[in-house]
Amino acid sequence: MAEKAHSRGEIFVVDDDPAVRDTLSMVLSAGGYQVICFADGAALLAVARTRTPSCILLDVHIPGKSGLDILKELHGEDYPAPIFMISGQGDISMAVNAIKSGALDFIEKPFRGSEIVARLDEAIEAYARRQAENNSASRIATLHFPGREPLTRREREVLEQFTAGASNKEAGRHLGISPRTIEDHRANIMKKLGARNAADLVRIVMTTSRQA
Repeated sequence: MAEKAHSRGEIFVVDDDPAVRDTLSMVLSAGGYQVICFADGAALLAVARTRTPSCILLDVHIPGKSGLDILKELHGEDYPAPIFMISGQGDISMAVNAIKSGALDFIEKPFRGSEIVARLDEAIEAYARRQAENNSASRIATLHFPGREPLTRREREVLEQFTAGASNKEAGRHLGISPRTIEDHRANIMKKLGARNAADLVRIVMTTSRQA
């Protein structure tokens, strides 16, 4: 079991609730991961800046700086591991805001242990695959949309899936993101690019591609 845990890597869990930390530690350890728990963001930052885990689970509400503050300090989208926000039902708008700031996705409380392991497995594998793909710049990654608010790297990844004809479910599977979060990204992309509907969005991308 120890060899399996080492082979799957570390997961950092940040939550001020000891019960949540214990539960996640038990579930993820059973899933083959090594788990390191932190009760606040400052403790995480001290380690995460010098040591990269396979994934980070970061609670929205933690003592001192909020989970969103910590996410920004880690430069979420550019951090070399996927970051999931843990949120209660009343924190969904905050979790969506965190996604715009670079979190990969969010896990809503209460959660089921088996589902979390499956989601993290998928996210970690998808993240590694996307990192490899990003070594050769995609067509969408190199596009610029003059006069429009810039897309984040993850929004460009979602847009690439969309223009390739992928459904929300297919795009989510490829990127390790829930279909619900894919929908949020799509809505934000359409708002930024001024697209009225899906067909209009594809037209904007195709027109920009021809002009590039």
